[in-house]
Amino acid sequence: MCGIVSHLSWQRPVALSTLKRGADALVHRGPDGEGFWVSPGAQAGLGHRRLSIIDLETGAQPLVSSDGNIAAVVNGEFYGYKDIRDTLKSKGHVFKTQSDSEILLALYAEYGTDCLQYLRGEFAFVLWDERKCRLFAARDRFGIKPLCYTRNDNGLFLASEAKALFAMGIPAAWDEYAFFHAASLQYTPQDRTLFKDIFQLKPGHALLADENNVKTFKYWDLDYPEEKDTSTFKNESEAIEAFRTVFEESVRLRLKADVPVCFHLSGGLDSSAALGAATHLAGKKIPAFTVSFTQEGYDEFTIAEETAKYLDADFHPVKVTQEDIVREMPNAVWHGEGLAINGHLTAKYLLNKAICAAGYKVALTGEGADEALAGYPHLRADLFRMNGGDLSDLQSSNTVSAGVQLAHGKGLSTSAVTKALGFTPAFLEAKASMGLRMRNVLSDDYMTRFTANDCYADFMQESPVTEQLAARHPVNQSSWLWTKTALANYILRTLGDGMEMAQSIEGRLPFLDHHFFAFCRSLPMNLKIKDGIEKYILREAAKPYLTQTVYTRQKHPFMAPPVSRFSDTALMSFVRDTVASQNFKSIPFYDSNKATNLLDSFSGLPDTDRAAQEPVLMMMLTTSILQERIGL
Repeated sequence: MCGIVSHLSWQRPVALSTLKRGADALVHRGPDGEGFWVSPGAQAGLGHRRLSIIDLETGAQPLVSSDGNIAAVVNGEFYGYKDIRDTLKSKGHVFKTQSDSEILLALYAEYGTDCLQYLRGEFAFVLWDERKCRLFAARDRFGIKPLCYTRNDNGLFLASEAKALFAMGIPAAWDEYAFFHAASLQYTPQDRTLFKDIFQLKPGHALLADENNVKTFKYWDLDYPEEKDTSTFKNESEAIEAFRTVFEESVRLRLKADVPVCFHLSGGLDSSAALGAATHLAGKKIPAFTVSFTQEGYDEFTIAEETAKYLDADFHPVKVTQEDIVREMPNAVWHGEGLAINGHLTAKYLLNKAICAAGYKVALTGEGADEALAGYPHLRADLFRMNGGDLSDLQSSNTVSAGVQLAHGKGLSTSAVTKALGFTPAFLEAKASMGLRMRNVLSDDYMTRFTANDCYADFMQESPVTEQLAARHPVNQSSWLWTKTALANYILRTLGDGMEMAQSIEGRLPFLDHHFFAFCRSLPMNLKIKDGIEKYILREAAKPYLTQTVYTRQKHPFMAPPVSRFSDTALMSFVRDTVASQNFKSIPFYDSNKATNLLDSFSGLPDTDRAAQEPVLMMMLTTSILQERIGL
């Protein structure tokens, strides 16, 4: 797991100093070493910061083929690489290292851009083909590893994070439309960042660039099958056993490393199941780290501790207070390069900080299970509504999700979504309600610039409705839209990779193995949600590893205690000080008087209304931090 940078230029020679500045900005991603390579004609340059996980002795990058015609830098892990390596050796390819990354050179030499079909794992890479004078870059299927890029008169620049592009000389400025999109439905457009002219390569996409052109193309998608309710399995028991097999394979692959491995553990099903499977496969005590909050209803310490004892794990609780969140939030936001909706951003930062301090470099996490297996409350809401069910019980038992995954109050118009799909997914209704609340703190001048924009219409316009959504089960339609936005742009980029690599921790996600996902996407819906129970097949397959508490517990999102509910806390004081600051007043989006009025109104609001305002407060706070830390 590493940080990568690249510069492609036809106008002037690529400078090693430019690559060095970009790599220096990513030292947190790779504190164990650095490396650089410039092509013979100086059209292309590659830079690498290394976090040593596999092949500690000879795995340095950039990687260069024996004939010197292919060079690459890789961020991430390729699983099953030893079998691929043996096959390539039989075809005459020679390897200089024992690293997983080196298979990319031989796969590209053998298959060209089709090499992507052979790669399994979490990755982003940039490769230079000297013979074709062509740059080839790609990002993994779900977007676990980031890759952003920009073009100007000095050529094409790519990097793991935008801050590296800024260090390479790219001006730092807000993308005002991308922010408006985020203010309307929390997330930027799929291919944009919050920063002007800095784009992100979409998950499952690749980029090709030569002297005349830069283009991107899709090499993989979720490809949910058209709606059907039949199963290829003889019975439920057979399906559960098959599920257990593919899941354990995914976990087994991610346990392999030349350094110690640990786990993120919450009080939920996903991380408990992953830890349980790993304990079974490894046959030894495994370290597990858990965030503990002080407020009741948000602290999962007791449940996680029970799981750790049940599995005989080496348990490490990480206590996080409101004061901790205030102290570390600026650093967390700077690393995440995105807007947060809750203090869980800083909690993840502190969790990984504790993991790093304990001497670990690799942590397996439970992210992705809800996408693969329809675990979110909003997906159950879509199913219940499709079947004419009553949502009142679901809403009353998921108050933590109010205004985040389930709508709370009125919202922006989602008619464009309904027109495209025939319904509006519950999570988009929730984002629309958040978007309407955000309107109450945006400045009138800023709003007038986008009066003609309907971000929900834009969102559907950029989504392949006919190819990926039409004729699919409504829950799968919702899951596709969520996976491409919430998962890729927030859960994986900002909360995941951003907070992990901030502390030089490689996150591995067994639930987002694409072979595992291919198995899950074809399961009938009644094995994902059965009698109102989410992730049913995972519960049954992992039952031997689960405590009764976890086995029977419904989905509970990882959320820090909302500052909007606990208004006498240090975090609320931090929000008030931020809104009153000159930095906040200089942001081109907000009206500081409207923001102050919102804060003053909290004392008269019910708890649920105050909790629903949490995303608004946190987006204001994190916008201000980005403005100040990056210099926008």
